Amino acid sequence: MIDFSILPIFFTAIFFLAISPGPDLVLISTYSSTKGFQAGFMVAIGVFFAGILQTLLVALGLGQLMQSMPIFAYAIKIFGALYLSYLGIKMLGSWYRNNQQTSSTQSSSENLTSLSLINKGFLNNLLNPKALLFFSLFLPQFITGTGSLSVQILVLGVLLSSFVLLVNCAFSVAFSQFGKLVSKKFNLGRHIDGLLGFIFLGLATRLATSK
Repeated sequence: MIDFSILPIFFTAIFFLAISPGPDLVLISTYSSTKGFQAGFMVAIGVFFAGILQTLLVALGLGQLMQSMPIFAYAIKIFGALYLSYLGIKMLGSWYRNNQQTSSTQSSSENLTSLSLINKGFLNNLLNPKALLFFSLFLPQFITGTGSLSVQILVLGVLLSSFVLLVNCAFSVAFSQFGKLVSKKFNLGRHIDGLLGFIFLGLATRLATSK
């Protein structure tokens, strides 16, 4: 059903997509460098699950619906920006409270569970309508005229999400090692929440002002 001759082009395009700066990479690199590989990996898992869900939505035709009715994409964008703003303000509040306590050297963000990190990666990707629109425009370019189109989209979407997960894991390893080197020179432990707060507010602003 899938033309295997196009897979090298498919994976090359995905690779450059995965390494290009974007909201997912910002989130993964931030958590990896401040919290370690496991935190970044959990965020990457969330992005992977979002990719699988978006593949299912494209197979069901939601991507085409969003293109024909932009109001849906706009509503998702605004909701996503509000959610990221909420996270950013919450992080900044936590940072402020921790820095009022001079005896505290650890940020409350260190109590984040794996599930909450997965949820952050999942929602950061899913609430960006550009991601779903990209899936709906990119995947159909690699389907053939034979066999079920929905099945081909599902297979290509799983391949895309899995490949991006591998690239994001590599980024998690690299940024976690970078974080270890930086933390030896700077006491960043108590400022992690503040950094994440500004990151989330930046992502919210970027999403809200994007066209």
